[in-house]
Parts: sequence; structure tokens; C-alpha cells
Amino acid sequence: MSNLSRAILDEALSLPDQDRIKLLEALLQSLDKPDPTIDSLIAEEATSRLEAYRSGQLNTVSLEKVLGKYAQ
Repeated sequence: MSNLSRAILDEALSLPDQDRIKLLEALLQSLDKPDPTIDSLIAEEATSRLEAYRSGQLNTVSLEKVLGKYAQ
């Protein structure tokens, strides 16, 4: 970590909690850039699963059964 980065970190750590949260959100958002390749893969997978569901090739589980598994 560069000296400038360390100085910024030290300054950020001295901020009130709410300001640190806002800063963190801004930093994370700056790293979350759209990736057309990933978006395309996700769309293809969603389409494939929907088609499998509609054609009866995909087994489904009710929400009650899924939640019941964790209600113990």
C-alpha cells in the first residue's frame, strides 16, 4: 500500500460510522462495473432454465419444502 493510500485509509478510519459506510459503498460501487460477457452468460442460463421449467425437464421444489428444511 502506498503512503498516500495509507494516509487516506487512516483518515477514513477516523470518520464517523455513517461516513465510513457511505465511503465504503462508494468505493464498492466504483469497482462494480458491468461485464457484458458475464451479463450474457447469466441471461443465457436464465433462458435455459426457464425453457427447461416450461418443458417439464426441470424438477421443482415448493417454497414450503425449502423453508421447512431450515425451520427446525
